Amino acid sequence: MKSTVEEIRQRFDNEVDRFSNLQTGQSATVDAPLALELIATAAAATNPHAKRLLDIGCGAGNYTLKLLQRLPNLDVTLIDLSRPMLDKAQERIRAVSTGSIRAIQADMRDVEFGDSAFDIIVASATLHHLRSDDQWHAMFAKIHRALVPGGSLWIFDLIDYHLPHIRAAMKQRYAHYLDALKGPAYRQEVFAYVEKEDTPKPLVFQLELLRTVGFRTVEVLHVNTCFAAFGAVNSPPSAR
Repeated sequence: MKSTVEEIRQRFDNEVDRFSNLQTGQSATVDAPLALELIATAAAATNPHAKRLLDIGCGAGNYTLKLLQRLPNLDVTLIDLSRPMLDKAQERIRAVSTGSIRAIQADMRDVEFGDSAFDIIVASATLHHLRSDDQWHAMFAKIHRALVPGGSLWIFDLIDYHLPHIRAAMKQRYAHYLDALKGPAYRQEVFAYVEKEDTPKPLVFQLELLRTVGFRTVEVLHVNTCFAAFGAVNSPPSAR
């Protein structure tokens, strides 16, 4: 049995500090600082005149903060299960931005994003909590509807692989990374909560699904072992 929404919320309530460092990101995540930089760069370059940002699973606000360095004073909507995470994100964002902040404590599956409501949407290390193919389809379709024409979605997340031998090889590489980072006990801890909590999908599955729900342009920014940074643009009708 995978973790319930309440179990996930309780875990993140207790890990605010671990998600509050722009220099390191979440240490268990391969290339977290690089992905943060790449996504902020890509989003700002794609939508340089953006005004409205949605951060799904915002945690302590790292992705919003990094985007604000390039696009100051965005109006921001934050969604997260954890109230302590939302409080920390708002505190950090208010210190650097005069834009409006709307914070929503909820399961992302239960929030209506609206139609053409955002110029940029980011989702970091959160979509892997979706369980069924239907949930993945519904979430990507909801995100597509929520973007203005020309708006963009950027994701950094844990990924799976279709081929069992590739999955095993990448898991072994990830194990070596975690061993080198903090030792075998830490690796076992990370693998245990991934097994209990996460249901990632292969990158190819996600790219194909993005096209299925209506995105015409997809981009892969970075892939390393079990993690990928990628995005999609809601092309204007004339570009489709």
